[in-house]
Amino acid sequence: MQSYGTRVFEQQEKVTEVNRRGAGRGQSGMRLRAAALAMLTLTAGMPTGFAQQTVTGAGSKAPDKAASDLPAAPVPLATEPLDLRPSKRDFSKPAAGLLGNPINVYRPTSIAKANFANSVRLADLVKDGKIYLSLSDALALAIENNFDIAIARYNLDIADTDILRTKGGQAPQGVATGVVANTLNGAASTSGSVSGGGPGGTSGGAGGASAGVGGVTFSTSGAGPAPQSYMDPTVTSLVELQRQEFPQTSLFSPRSSTNTDQYNFTYNQGWVTGTGLQVGFNNERVTSNSPYNNYSPQISAGFTATVTQQLLQGAGIWVNKRFMYQALNDRRITDSSFREQILYTVNQVENIYWGLVQAYEDVQAKERQLEQSSKLDADDRKQLEIGTVAPLQIVSDDSSVASDKQALIQSQLALNYQQQIIKQAIARNLNDPQLSAAPVIPTDRVTTEEIPEETQPVEALVQEAFQNSPLLEQRVLGLKNDEITLKGARNALLPNLNVQGFYGANAVGGAQSPECSTFEGTGFAQCPPGTVPTVGYGTVLSNLGNGSAPNKGVMFNLSIPLRNRVAQAQQARSLMEYRQAELGLEQLYTQIRMQVVNGQFALTTDRAQVQAAVAARDYQQQSVDAELKKLHLGASTSANVLLQQRNLATAENNLIAAHAAYAKDRAALYQILASTLQHYGINLNDAAAGVVNSAPIVPGVQTAKPSKEATTTPPATR
Repeated sequence: MQSYGTRVFEQQEKVTEVNRRGAGRGQSGMRLRAAALAMLTLTAGMPTGFAQQTVTGAGSKAPDKAASDLPAAPVPLATEPLDLRPSKRDFSKPAAGLLGNPINVYRPTSIAKANFANSVRLADLVKDGKIYLSLSDALALAIENNFDIAIARYNLDIADTDILRTKGGQAPQGVATGVVANTLNGAASTSGSVSGGGPGGTSGGAGGASAGVGGVTFSTSGAGPAPQSYMDPTVTSLVELQRQEFPQTSLFSPRSSTNTDQYNFTYNQGWVTGTGLQVGFNNERVTSNSPYNNYSPQISAGFTATVTQQLLQGAGIWVNKRFMYQALNDRRITDSSFREQILYTVNQVENIYWGLVQAYEDVQAKERQLEQSSKLDADDRKQLEIGTVAPLQIVSDDSSVASDKQALIQSQLALNYQQQIIKQAIARNLNDPQLSAAPVIPTDRVTTEEIPEETQPVEALVQEAFQNSPLLEQRVLGLKNDEITLKGARNALLPNLNVQGFYGANAVGGAQSPECSTFEGTGFAQCPPGTVPTVGYGTVLSNLGNGSAPNKGVMFNLSIPLRNRVAQAQQARSLMEYRQAELGLEQLYTQIRMQVVNGQFALTTDRAQVQAAVAARDYQQQSVDAELKKLHLGASTSANVLLQQRNLATAENNLIAAHAAYAKDRAALYQILASTLQHYGINLNDAAAGVVNSAPIVPGVQTAKPSKEATTTPPATR
């Protein structure tokens, strides 16, 4: 058996041949060759002869020499480990197994009901009726409880059922591989309205893995001759008991009755070489009172074995196994899409968490603002009593207090909404009143310490994204499926030619009929006993094998479509769709590059914004302190203090928003680089199983400093 490395080496040699024959042109050809190399690595477990099918078409020409000297894009890495499996059973294998009960293959499969209970981890976080939540706990709970991940998890087993289906000779039914985005997303709002995302949808490609991605159509998927039927052997039987009466029609055809019993069996088997076998074994027992029958009962038996081999269309292993290869590619696409789902949901939950932190800190800031304006209002009222403050100042203070109360209530509503948003993202069941009413207290805050991705050369980040991107991996695997379709459509252009060889035999026996008659000179007379020798069923079967009455031959069947327009249109369309997919792959490279550039620029801008916001907040804090000192010395007014306090509140809001933007953009950059799992230590096997054995470790966060907890209770009722 060849080793994995040997197969990869042989397949890479085939890539060299593809490059020589013009697999691509310029930079596009460079990346397509790299994509082909990735697919050869991913499909190293396939037969060597099928691992790379050269795609050529009208107008193909060799690549430019200068283009061939360009550096190749890095190969997208395969999602590891391969064949993620959420359940213990492997649905790509039959239910009975090699040594199992064969009856199991005819019994329905039972799938356990979905679990709608929250994981124990969530209950452990509830203390004194509150949920104290860190970002690490939020991500672990999302992996265990989030509905989007739970829904996507089923796709892994569904893809396995396609592998089992194609082993039986049927086309794959396809798997929806798009990201499930039904989890609500929310954003902190301080403008008086509660904002947040609505229910999303699933961007899964209908009809097969990677179908309809990026505006590319795959309507010709599966084109080509149908694989050899009966890859799973089939035994059919016919048992018929017939009783028939014949009326008299002439002197030589008197009334008679016939009892016919038939016991016929047929075995069908197909092979991936395009070979089919059919064996028929027929038995008949006929009892009749007709005087023209020598035997009654008459026993007859016969068998015929026919072997059919396709010579042109439908011939060869790869044609008849192409659906299996496509199903294996679809399974790996499903693995990659599940990794993409984890990246997406983890990023979404992190965004929700930082939105919660932003709303929480905003409430704390609004509470401080209300306390300051209320204290100033109380001081001015005391000054009014001694006549040092005009009554109009009290009216102004009351207006400021009312405005601060309104701002606090609006901020509390936003916090309450963010708490509900985070709970629906990390919990599976919110019907428990205690859980649904429990406020969520975020315990982590983002740090603005510089991460390596901010200072790395952008080209290094681009290359990292090219290697890790699950989207690129899926596109490359999808391109491989398109090559399978191309080869199938090309084979369908050939005429249908097959050769058949058959061999059979027949034998008859039975006992002399009581109504047996012979014609003598004076008329019909009953046959004397022993006229017809008795032949038992055992002798009949023996005569089948001794070649006493053989039936054998060879024949060729040829069918030539004279215009062949349907096959031509199918082949041309499949090639056009392949070219379209090539452009889509190259476009995806460009899109990822621009996303990386934009993500790094955004992070740099966010850091500068945080630094500016910190300086502005510190300045405004000192301004408030200075203005209060002036007020106590009689050198300022309450209006000036309120103005400085408003400026401080604005600066605090800007700082809170700047920290949240930095945290979200940092998480977004990790998602673009597809490095979130590595950075946070998230195990993909745990995610597939739905049980987190080791909580994620999120860098760049710190425990929140002790402070007065924010509350969603309106100030008027407190």
